[in-house]
Amino acid sequence: MRIAVVGATGLVGQKILEVLEERNFPVSELFPVASEKSVGKEVAFNGKKYKVIGMEDAINLKPQIAIFSAGGDTSLKFAPEFAKVGTTVVDNSSAWRMDESKKLVVPEINACELSKNDKIIANPNCSTIQMIVALAPLHKKYKMERLVISTYQSITGTGVKAVKQFENERQGIDGEKAYPYEIDKNCLPHCDVFTDNGYTKEEMKLVNETRKILKDDSIRITATAVRVPVVGGHSEAVNVEFANDFELAEVKDILTKADGIIVQDDIENNEYPMPKYSHEKDEVFVGRIRRDFSNPNTLNMWVVADNLRKGAATNAVQIAEYLAKHQLV
Repeated sequence: MRIAVVGATGLVGQKILEVLEERNFPVSELFPVASEKSVGKEVAFNGKKYKVIGMEDAINLKPQIAIFSAGGDTSLKFAPEFAKVGTTVVDNSSAWRMDESKKLVVPEINACELSKNDKIIANPNCSTIQMIVALAPLHKKYKMERLVISTYQSITGTGVKAVKQFENERQGIDGEKAYPYEIDKNCLPHCDVFTDNGYTKEEMKLVNETRKILKDDSIRITATAVRVPVVGGHSEAVNVEFANDFELAEVKDILTKADGIIVQDDIENNEYPMPKYSHEKDEVFVGRIRRDFSNPNTLNMWVVADNLRKGAATNAVQIAEYLAKHQLV
């Protein structure tokens, strides 16, 4: 496979290279791509150094797959250019997620819908991916009617600038800021920008992307997204009301048997998911599974995953693996 990684010098781009290497993806040629200011820099992959190239050069090389993590504007401009030369694009930005002509894919759930005609494939938002991996098998069994989500999201979801702000604050350095307030020893109920309805874009992504992936606009969803001083790993408190009742033992059995999930739910031994233990792992961790006694057919659970891996890079690479395995490129 001739692979381009667009945005190869960024946090997610670096993680994509790492995941491709770890998972032994069959890369015959690698084209690291970034903005003009990064052209000529070197990135490491499989023990070798590769020089970063520009967008036009990458398009002319006609890779079979291009994994994008370079922002929405870049994707809107260049993903169609790659698609024109026959490249299949897997895009990490929000640019194509709600485009009705593009598929929004979490491999454990709906990769089977992909075909050779899908030249631009959208990767969902990090907080959506981990939640939907946990909820989809339960939705299939009990049918979700309403979701209430509270997120506790790592600063790495914002990018390098946010990590630097956090590190500066820990060291007492007054530097450039990614957030309007301090993040160290603080929580900001402000992920992405606010929209006209009072919700942030991050909160609305959880609403809209969940409905699209599950193909069910009837699910009532509300969310509050909070940025917390954690480096690597998003956590979510999920309250889900089903049409049908459930037994907790069956819920845990379904989750245990589902692809990509590790159940950590032993409160007697203080075993539950935490971002500290999800760091650098590809699975979604689910715990604190319990009935909500205030409402019929309603479940509470705690969902944690590494937002740079399953929430971004790993999910994109898994899509690429599916395309390669089924000869869709």
